[in-house]
Amino acid sequence: MKIFIKNMVCNRCIAAVENIFNTTGVQTDSIILGEVETKSEIPAEKIQIIEKQLLENGFERIMDSAHQLIEKIKNLIIVKVSELDIDEDFLLSEFLSSKLHKDYSSLSKTFSQNENITLEQFFILQKIEKVKELLLYNEFNLTEIAGKLGYKSVQHLSTQFRNVTGFTPTEFKKLKDHHRKPLDSL
Repeated sequence: MKIFIKNMVCNRCIAAVENIFNTTGVQTDSIILGEVETKSEIPAEKIQIIEKQLLENGFERIMDSAHQLIEKIKNLIIVKVSELDIDEDFLLSEFLSSKLHKDYSSLSKTFSQNENITLEQFFILQKIEKVKELLLYNEFNLTEIAGKLGYKSVQHLSTQFRNVTGFTPTEFKKLKDHHRKPLDSL
């Protein structure tokens, strides 16, 4: 049995969801971002307990196929950005179409109708949150960050960063409150 879960965005989320299933005595075959596969059908009373615990921990069971698809899209984008391996010639449309075996226009339409944001805007928001994180950690300079996240230049990154945050990357680093957003709220 497959159960789709909203707001799973990292390995800690996987561990939290795994803990929920373990404490309810439901054996799983696999748990990946946004999806749990159980060894067998789950009795209705256990499903209710699981759903309640998921909600208490900031997750939510996804029932309809459109929202399941959206969660898969979000997870693919989040993982891609977190890998810091985006080439300058990276095309979100080709990436998502190849991973999900669906036409990009239908993916884009489903996403924007349900999320009130375009796929490209969501991708940009994810990249900007990653830029914020990398700036705060001081692991890479702006040129390296631009290269790892597929920006054609530091100027392109800086312009996009300012458009989204209202600050230049340098101004952002000087702030006391860095306005980071959880990935599941983007």
